[in-house]
Amino acid sequence: MALKQTGDIAAQRLSPEQLSCEFSDIAPLLDASAAAAAASRCHYCYDAPCVNACPTRIDIPSFIRKIGNGNLKGAALDILSANPMGGMCARVCPTEILCEGACVRNHQDAEPVAIGALQRHATDWAMARGEVLFKRAALTGRHVAVVGAGPAGLACAHRLALAGHRVTIYDAHEKAGGLNEYGIAAYKTVDDFAQREVEWLCSVGGIDIRHGVTLGRDIELDALRKEHDAVFLAIGLAGVRALAMEGEDLQGVMNAVDFIEQVRSARDLGMVPVGRRVVVIGGGNTAVDAAVQSRKLGATSVTMVYRRGVESMSATWAERDFARTCGVTLVTHATPMRLLGDNGVVTGIEFDRTSSEGEQERFVIDADMVLKAIGQTLVPVGLGRELLTLDGGRIAVEADGSTSLAGVYAGGDCAATGGIDLTVQAVQDGKVAAAAIDAQFARTAVKAA
Repeated sequence: MALKQTGDIAAQRLSPEQLSCEFSDIAPLLDASAAAAAASRCHYCYDAPCVNACPTRIDIPSFIRKIGNGNLKGAALDILSANPMGGMCARVCPTEILCEGACVRNHQDAEPVAIGALQRHATDWAMARGEVLFKRAALTGRHVAVVGAGPAGLACAHRLALAGHRVTIYDAHEKAGGLNEYGIAAYKTVDDFAQREVEWLCSVGGIDIRHGVTLGRDIELDALRKEHDAVFLAIGLAGVRALAMEGEDLQGVMNAVDFIEQVRSARDLGMVPVGRRVVVIGGGNTAVDAAVQSRKLGATSVTMVYRRGVESMSATWAERDFARTCGVTLVTHATPMRLLGDNGVVTGIEFDRTSSEGEQERFVIDADMVLKAIGQTLVPVGLGRELLTLDGGRIAVEADGSTSLAGVYAGGDCAATGGIDLTVQAVQDGKVAAAAIDAQFARTAVKAA
């Protein structure tokens, strides 16, 4: 959904030079000396809490020790063996609440080891050199369908391909990557890294990606089950929750995920329309990414409004602090009541807030652009006559990713795995499901013999 240029919503707020600066890499790559210095701070804990804090269980002390010894290939192998999307995760993981948040250095000098930066140092080195780290097993003759080329689908496909199985990925977009390509702020993943990582991941062989194929329109789950030995669903959450209030259809009001996709897909950032006064409703990472990018595109004022306190926000303290440094104003404990407009164009939002004394307060924030980031939902289209069992609006799965339908597995945001909605968790879901599918094939092979 493209945002129409109306009123104060316009493109070319900033010069190309300004935009290039605003959207440059926010965490530049470490050089060799900086990486060695960062690695030297690691204690190489035998019961490393950082490993337990990582959903993919990367052996962090091992790869950091290898960086310190100059063995970057060995470090990359440690990382990518546990997390085939370790390069992207090094860029987008909230390390402050995962590995770095668990680092024992926090209790000594209040500064954790720079695990994320070191992980990127090793994986970027390996990818830039085209290092061959993995070799496929002998072909098994098995064929698996993966629906969705996001982190979960790609991780699952990579593991299955390494095991010798043939994988076909069906994806609705023209590029693979899922949220890594379309849903993450452009300043976090510069230089087309998402596509370079996909190319590296698929270089193991045995993975065929079919673009522009939508579940429910071009393919059905019933047919995929008949044509393949197993199916892995990694369809994400394609629906977006509505505010369900007056004025939601006004021009200038759009979903934050659509806005972020516009920014990521733009060949010229200067042509992405943005308002002068932008209000983002929500308190998660999507809200932060939308708010910060609005500011970087040239919005004069950007306000992020959340209905609870900061302690309830899913965006981490680091994300919130970054938004503030970029000029985003955060308003908490405010509930949107209605969108205001004039001649069909949004002009502001009326909010309700309860003061610390318990008094109700109504106030209006002027806006010519409103971005909704209040959550996404599963769209269960194309899942077949035997509808998969759902759990809380997501696909119900067992610990190994198996669903209520034989031979069908699910992972990532679409599945009720009990994990966190992060790229790294999606990768782990894909790994777990791939192991279960491989084990299923081994059992059936034994029975057939």
